[in-house]
Amino acid sequence: STLAGTAGSSGSTDGTGSAARFYNPRSVAVDAAGNVYVADYANHTIRKITPGGVVTTLAGTAGSSGSTDGTGSAARLNNPFGVAVDAAGNVYVAERVNHTIRKITSGGVVTTLAGTAGSSGSTDGTGSAARFNYPFGVAVDAAGNVYVADIDNNTVRKITAGGVVTT
Repeated sequence: STLAGTAGSSGSTDGTGSAARFYNPRSVAVDAAGNVYVADYANHTIRKITPGGVVTTLAGTAGSSGSTDGTGSAARLNNPFGVAVDAAGNVYVAERVNHTIRKITSGGVVTTLAGTAGSSGSTDGTGSAARFNYPFGVAVDAAGNVYVADIDNNTVRKITAGGVVTT
């Protein structure tokens, strides 16, 4: 069965079930409450689907790409690809084009956990000093460490809760 969206119909509509629209969703993650988070790639947004199928936009604005930290629609994302959720309900996003890993709180506050938008590379470091090259997928362990598939570097990276990146 389809939880949300309609086959063959793209867009960026919040709504329930088949009334919702997505544009090239890339990955999903589920939190402990059964909410589904979607990397809505071509819309440059992160969407949330409740267990009842209600879709809302958690972060970003459809059609507006960028790298701005902020809350909800004030934040800008650029082709979010991978998503993961930790035990506290924070969503982690691998942004391929920006070469960054973003963190979104359950309230929709977006910050850049690691990397610098527009600066690719393979540097271990803390926060903005770290570099990625097209990060693709993310996962979170029970301790809150984030693991990143850094696709063009052919590596798996680890980010601690404090933002320290190692290969």
